[in-house]
Amino acid sequence: MSTMRTTTDPSPGENVIALRKERGLTQAQLARKADISLSLLSKIEVGDRALTPAVAAALGRPMGLTLAEVLGKATVAKGKGHSLAALRAALRDYDLPDAEPAAERRFGARMETAREYRKRFNVSRLLDVLPRLLREGTALAHAAHSAAAWTALAEVYSTVYWVAARHRWMDLAELAVARQTWAVQQHTTPLGAAVAARDRAGTYLNFGDVERGLGVVDRGIADAQRSLHGTERDMAVCILNLRGMTLAGRLPDKREARKEADRHIRSARAASDGLGGEDHQVLGLTVGAQNTFAHHFATYVDLGRPDEALGLTDDLPGALAGLPVTRVAPTYVNAARAQLDLGDRDGALAHLALAWDMAPQMARIHPMGREVFRVVSSLHRRGKPELLRLSKLSGIAF
Repeated sequence: MSTMRTTTDPSPGENVIALRKERGLTQAQLARKADISLSLLSKIEVGDRALTPAVAAALGRPMGLTLAEVLGKATVAKGKGHSLAALRAALRDYDLPDAEPAAERRFGARMETAREYRKRFNVSRLLDVLPRLLREGTALAHAAHSAAAWTALAEVYSTVYWVAARHRWMDLAELAVARQTWAVQQHTTPLGAAVAARDRAGTYLNFGDVERGLGVVDRGIADAQRSLHGTERDMAVCILNLRGMTLAGRLPDKREARKEADRHIRSARAASDGLGGEDHQVLGLTVGAQNTFAHHFATYVDLGRPDEALGLTDDLPGALAGLPVTRVAPTYVNAARAQLDLGDRDGALAHLALAWDMAPQMARIHPMGREVFRVVSSLHRRGKPELLRLSKLSGIAF
């Protein structure tokens, strides 16, 4: 798999320095406005501490910036500008079915190809195929006007959202979610509506507005419980609670964050139990006990409970076995975050290497992966061969 181009994008911690200086703020002024300690901000800027999403959101508020803006947008990879422009054009033409409707079997095969690229975290190939897939899906939905066709189109929009959110292209992410919601409404399917609510809550997550995001999740759960039954209800409720626990882990009030996170964790577990302990693929998403574990792990790290996160299992590879790379690799990044918080630099580096080896394209754009690498490389005063290797793999200067 291609690692794409070498990047000059700053890490999140480095981005904070630039944003602060652009606004003429001293460290003391920004720390006071953000209600964090000056010592913490200083350590983040010099690379002794990783910038967490919660702290990034706190720093963004007094600067009038979203969480995504503080973490920093990922630039489009070399040679992919045309694909991105074509994707934006296809999004604009949502109600102009200007392509010939593809045969359902051929369109289904292309959908499966896109799912595979997503599972492998191959955003480069995914960006290439999405414009055509979106236009063909639009034509098919307008021509067939069936629940299946509109749900398939909503899944394409959900995949566009996923790509955009990974890069922090939030204008594109918001537009994709709006189109996804529109597609679901053309021929309502409750399960598709649940996924759309999950993605809409994700835009609030990236903007740092976690309270409103949690409101979207709770409303989606109530709708799913009212309109769905059996396995589909468990799938929808689990999917929404996974988003809910992530949002809850970012609440500014840590006591409230823990309470809300634990509520969503319990609900997600109960729903996943109804699925018989197996993970299922639902409109491009993975839902079940293993993915619930992966989100539980990440939420504990966000809550500042690294020892509890690592204590959830003594066999992390086994707990993640069978999940797609899009879930396994970020979990290894979260394990690296947890070990870094506990002072285990070598363990953090080892888990970061696992993540980036299995998803090299993630190395270029994942904000916390880049941030952990920055801190680990700063703390290792003497260069290590593994640091130099990961620097080359990710395109991040060491």
